Amino acid sequence: MKIFITGSSGFIGFHVAKKFLDKGIKIHGFDSMNNYYDVGLKKSRLNILRKYKKFSFTKGNIENPKVLNHSILKFKPLILIHLAAQAGVRYSIENPDAYLNSNILGTFNIIKIAHKIRVKHLIIGSSSSVYGANKKFPFQEIDKTDHQVSFYAATKKSSESLAHSYSSLWKLPITMLRFFTVYGPWGRPDMAYFKFTKKILKGQKIDIYNKGKMYRDYTYIDDIVDGIYKLLNKTPSLNSKKKFKNDSLSPVAPFRILNIGNTKKVYLLDFINTLEKELNKKIKRNYMPMQKGDVHSTLSDSSLLKRITGYNPKTSYKAGIKKFINWYLKYYN
Repeated sequence: MKIFITGSSGFIGFHVAKKFLDKGIKIHGFDSMNNYYDVGLKKSRLNILRKYKKFSFTKGNIENPKVLNHSILKFKPLILIHLAAQAGVRYSIENPDAYLNSNILGTFNIIKIAHKIRVKHLIIGSSSSVYGANKKFPFQEIDKTDHQVSFYAATKKSSESLAHSYSSLWKLPITMLRFFTVYGPWGRPDMAYFKFTKKILKGQKIDIYNKGKMYRDYTYIDDIVDGIYKLLNKTPSLNSKKKFKNDSLSPVAPFRILNIGNTKKVYLLDFINTLEKELNKKIKRNYMPMQKGDVHSTLSDSSLLKRITGYNPKTSYKAGIKKFINWYLKYYN
């Protein structure tokens, strides 16, 4: 099996590529290696992947179809996993153009080439942020997603709509994965838990928005990777019938949306207190009001993914924090 992964030097993409390489799968990675956050961290991830004989790599932007198409046509993948994106809710307020280019135009380029080479399965990373201002919990794939509260979320919702239209027109098998607050070793430095750890160790104050009165469905990276691996051959089909009440399978396309989360909501202050305990350092706290684009709570219903693949997240947030800190202290010495 040959799999092409965009965003292979990113947090999720790196872990997915490494897991698949460990399974003996041939992987071609594609990443822009941009400086949205520490390029050194991206290079370290890439260097680990380069040690595998079955790994090859192209540096390029998904917004540039010439470089993208050339590398995909040359590699001829059976499955395409699209994880490259401009991430971050807060940065989307400052620089919306980057999100429009990467998350919409870039995703469109991926969908077009996936159709051209007739991949067996196109898996695209989406986000729990598409649920926006929804008040019903837990979030289900069949819930309405009409009220995004950040530009980042809006671009993710737009990419879902683009993907469905192409799937309907050309019968291209597509699965959209809505990720819920993914964390763990080799994570993104712009994520709150990463920034908290850095500041706590330096004895600096951490900014806690909405006075910490928020809930998140924190999902450990290994559980995410396991879910994606189990999904590879679970291709949505026009011949499939909806077997479950909350099945998001499209009635007109081989297209399905799936939540992938830990299915437990964690109070932000509990998460922070666990960091304090594991780091054994008193936290200096700066309580802030709610920030633009943020939501109060996220909680996934991932039962559909479980029925289809047997997905079963195993890592509690306390165990996940411990693993992250062990990696952080080792990596940053």
